[in-house]
Amino acid sequence: MTVTRQDFEDALAAYWGAKQTQREMSAIKGAVGAGTAGDVRGGKHFDEIAALLAKFFLEAGYGPDDIRVSTGLELPGYYRPQKKWDVVVAHGDTLVAAFELKALGGPSFGNNYNNRVEEALGSAVDLRRAALAGLFPGEKPWLGYFFIMQDAPGSRSPVRTANGKFAVEDVWQGASYQRRFSIFCERLMSEGLYDAVCYITSSADDPRPVELVESLDWKHFAAAIVARITYLKELGIPRP
Repeated sequence: MTVTRQDFEDALAAYWGAKQTQREMSAIKGAVGAGTAGDVRGGKHFDEIAALLAKFFLEAGYGPDDIRVSTGLELPGYYRPQKKWDVVVAHGDTLVAAFELKALGGPSFGNNYNNRVEEALGSAVDLRRAALAGLFPGEKPWLGYFFIMQDAPGSRSPVRTANGKFAVEDVWQGASYQRRFSIFCERLMSEGLYDAVCYITSSADDPRPVELVESLDWKHFAAAIVARITYLKELGIPRP
């Protein structure tokens, strides 16, 4: 079996609690739970999405001890000792993949907007610098970022920038929070901070994903994960 578009849409519906689905959650728990992951992010909205990402690696031959979705998620940093990621896949001395799963909801989108930006930047910069310091001795670490923006009037409406001594870039002028995050995620990719980014908008009323930027859609994100798996397979990872 492969990870399908329907799997993705079902996982997103489960995020909003809009669709009662077990999907393969129990199977994922059983596969990665023995002595490693325990319950998959018990009680968290991102349970199904974490399981969906784990499925890519389970089906590629990674073992239970390689995939962590609840415990053992702490990875070394450079500017701080450790940081907990949301899904971690490691085999031998190679960090196969580490994922951040984040969201921004209303009604006051501005309250946490800067926090989300700073979290994503800080996590990537810290780990990339730790890799340069030799803390990940295997193949170069691969990072993925999955972000859900609640689709609501507050996230679609233009946002004013404050007047300051120095002007902001024109691209930000009048941009909604949805548009701001599109720009942000595109720049995360162009700067090489993350190897793959999936950015969607969605809501509990209509959980079907809206993908505002083609290069940040689920199809590209899934393809990047498969490409990472294929690349390491050619290098003999995972070892039988």
